Amino acid sequence: MFVASTSCAVLGAAGFPLIRQRRTPGGLVTVDLVAAPKRMEFASGRPCDALAYNNSIPGPVLDVREGDRVVVRFRSELAEDTTVHWHGMHLPFDADGSPFHPVPPGGRYEYAFTVPRGSAGTYWYHPHPHHRTGYQVAHGLHGALVVRADDDPLAHLPEQLLVLWDNRVDDAGSVHIPEQRSIPGRIDFENGREGPMHFVNGVLDPTIRVRAGEVQRWRIVNASAARYYRLVLEGHTLLHVGSDGGLFEVPVEVPEVLLAPSERVEVLVRANAAPGTRARLVSLPYDRYIPQTRPANWTEPCPLATLAYTDAPPVEPPAIPARLRPVPVLREADATATRVMALSQGMINGRRMDPARVDVTAPLGATEIWQVENLVGMDHPFHLHGFQFQVLDRNGVPEPFRCWKDTVNVPKHEVARFIVRYDNHPGKWMFHCHILDHEDHGMMGVLEVR
Repeated sequence: MFVASTSCAVLGAAGFPLIRQRRTPGGLVTVDLVAAPKRMEFASGRPCDALAYNNSIPGPVLDVREGDRVVVRFRSELAEDTTVHWHGMHLPFDADGSPFHPVPPGGRYEYAFTVPRGSAGTYWYHPHPHHRTGYQVAHGLHGALVVRADDDPLAHLPEQLLVLWDNRVDDAGSVHIPEQRSIPGRIDFENGREGPMHFVNGVLDPTIRVRAGEVQRWRIVNASAARYYRLVLEGHTLLHVGSDGGLFEVPVEVPEVLLAPSERVEVLVRANAAPGTRARLVSLPYDRYIPQTRPANWTEPCPLATLAYTDAPPVEPPAIPARLRPVPVLREADATATRVMALSQGMINGRRMDPARVDVTAPLGATEIWQVENLVGMDHPFHLHGFQFQVLDRNGVPEPFRCWKDTVNVPKHEVARFIVRYDNHPGKWMFHCHILDHEDHGMMGVLEVR
């Protein structure tokens, strides 16, 4: 694992580092954030050249409230351009941290935005420089962002924040990124980069403590470059209560959840087993690959963490609301255009990313439908910057319930439709596959809202 002063092998509700932030009585939150090289250790005990936000991998949590005015004073000590992208947040174009606003080595940038009302949920931040996002995330630059609401119906529950991230190292203990023209490099280009080391909050195989009868709220972030997590908790079903953009209208009981790269989920874990019980959090096999480069071990489950019940006697389970919050409907009748996005290997609509080109233009305030068609034999997670959307249907089958998303997984040879409204913020916004190797090789386009 990466060994840092903020990592611990036993996770608890208060066991994750918070970013050092200052909040005035009027709701102004100011933050200092630094990206810098850092020598750290992997589980092997060998030192490794990494990159860290505020000396922590993952970076510390930014915890804010709806309505806060947030000012992040960012400084880069990297040897190359970088940015900080506030993934999933609805904020001004110049605060998005896209490739349009690179921060040079030694440079500074101020990200300033107001956290919108109704946006409470689990988000994350990571670099987004053109062609180098995967490299910088692989070396450690990623962190979580939690937005809270004053009327949160689940505020009475203890929380766990779980940031999932995989990696691999070479024989010298360094982060392994093969040369592009090599066979391993070509496989990474096709599949996206995966690794055999599975971290939860920078820790390998941590233990999560729970008391029998307790209900914990788990906020889960997939910060991996390409790995999908098909999550199950042995001996337990989960109450799925939220997605990328926050809580659902009602809880949904599920045996498992699938998390594509960059997606987030919120689930409730009900500790209904006996004191002293132990249960594994596992990622089950999921075939997202093209057959030619499918890993040999893809059918093996990946253990991630252990849920350990204390020996204390059970407590009375807390009440769980039957309804969580309203999710206003975006009506198809209000859509003024339908966009078709055809995903092929490394391209969208047959083109690779060109920062000088605008691929789609739309008027501010418009509502549109995007039809995302996956033409190839592997999954692609499709991410839109700046604006959350609602998935309408998949292969013509309506979504079972409404929720806010910023990333939608489109399985091989399938079609997903979503509806989006371009509120408040004009500018140039990225849309791309969130398998980072695909993004870095040009599977990305530009939407200009004006």
